[in-house]
Amino acid sequence: MDFAFTEDQQTITQAARDMLLETCTPAGLRKMLEQNQALDAARWATITEMGLPGMLAPEAAGGLGLGLSDFIAIAEAAGYAGLPEPLVELAGVAVPLLAEFHDDRGWLARAAAGEIIAVGHAANPFVTDADIAAALLLGHGNEVHLLAPEAVVLTRQESVDPFRRLFRVDWAPGPETRVAASWGLTAERGALFAAAQMIGLGQRCIDLGVAYAKDRNQFGKPIGSYQAVKHLLASAQVKIEFARPVVYAAAAELDLASLPARARAAHAKIAAGEAADLAARSALQVFGAMGMTWEVDLHFFLKRALALKFAWGTPALHRGTVLSRITSLATGPDATFAAELAR
Repeated sequence: MDFAFTEDQQTITQAARDMLLETCTPAGLRKMLEQNQALDAARWATITEMGLPGMLAPEAAGGLGLGLSDFIAIAEAAGYAGLPEPLVELAGVAVPLLAEFHDDRGWLARAAAGEIIAVGHAANPFVTDADIAAALLLGHGNEVHLLAPEAVVLTRQESVDPFRRLFRVDWAPGPETRVAASWGLTAERGALFAAAQMIGLGQRCIDLGVAYAKDRNQFGKPIGSYQAVKHLLASAQVKIEFARPVVYAAAAELDLASLPARARAAHAKIAAGEAADLAARSALQVFGAMGMTWEVDLHFFLKRALALKFAWGTPALHRGTVLSRITSLATGPDATFAAELAR
């Protein structure tokens, strides 16, 4: 299997990455916190103009008709930038789900155009960004229900990450709100794109640590010249480099919807979570005690990584999926990929 991105994929990803890094700076994040701002309107307008929310939507609905592999690196870039807006959840989770409905009630085109749809799946105890959503997709048993904001009651919940706006949603299901009998691969997509964001977050933590280690002097020379600091950051980088291809492979195979494909997504969530956790903790050690303070930008990325590690399924849940695949299907070099087992 060829995991290399095409030239078109690389061009789209680079354009999105450049835009995110230019518009989503730590200084901007601090300003949003000070103003209790949930969304930067100018940045979201740019994201929408680039067509990013509709990348996975069919062309008939105003989208680009692309696949998971086309969006996975953009999700990684969103993590690297610490993007507070729900681009990944909208484009990577809500839009593909809406595209599977027999009747999306016009919301697929609206989501592809940038209207925010909050997703309340059982894998998460609370719903993110419900306060800025134009509509909500909520679960009642296995069923999916579509509700307007005025039909629900929101109660804000605390999060370790101040940019993850979490809400308990109280609502009443009815025949008129039911839009689907099942969630399909929603939980797996959520886990996959959370994993991609954690790869970006982990890389940003390492880069911040490296930059600080070059500038911070101790005993007359940069602390980055000391072998202990080098090895600390290098070990975290190796963890990221080994987790990244697992995430890319999961994106390439998830649409097969088989147990091996779902196990690959579970593996991606586990590997990315462990890599991001190590990267964040290693960078924190490099910064020392000041790394725990609000004055250091590292905390934006550390807190998001910690929050996402337990979003869309705990590590224990995903290990169970991987174990089911190992114990029920063939393993070995000729059964590495889900595509091979599907033949």
